[in-house]
Amino acid sequence: MDSVLPGAGRRLLLASLCAAASLVPLTAVSAAAAGAVPPPVRPDDQGDHLTIVVRHAGAGRDGTYEVRCHPSAGRHPDVAEACRVLDAHTRWGRDPFAPVPDGTTCTMLYGGPATARVTGTWAGRPVDASYDRGDGCEIGRWDRMVPMLPRMGGPA
Repeated sequence: MDSVLPGAGRRLLLASLCAAASLVPLTAVSAAAAGAVPPPVRPDDQGDHLTIVVRHAGAGRDGTYEVRCHPSAGRHPDVAEACRVLDAHTRWGRDPFAPVPDGTTCTMLYGGPATARVTGTWAGRPVDASYDRGDGCEIGRWDRMVPMLPRMGGPA
């Protein structure tokens, strides 16, 4: 049986196949190397970032605020002081956003209808905390976070 391709054609076909086969490892390495590159860092993944939503606190206090610390940045009336207060309340083994423990005896002092919700990441941990001023313990918990949370009782 005779070959369909003459000698020169066979050599050209063989050379082309060898050239194509030699590129396969290069593309495989490039694909593997590309998979090893981490994705770009999103702003939300760059460390301490909190979103604070304040409601029923009064004009000039209600709103949604963003706080980034280390370095301080964001949309908040006093980002640097908010970060300072957060740092002051951050201790190893203690959650600065922890609710008042169950069974705590609290004064029956009503501090108004203000509420706040804080979400995000602080000290590498997720945060989802709610605040109100429904009794003396909750008022104290809120006041410890001023100026991250707005100061109540007086002009805004």
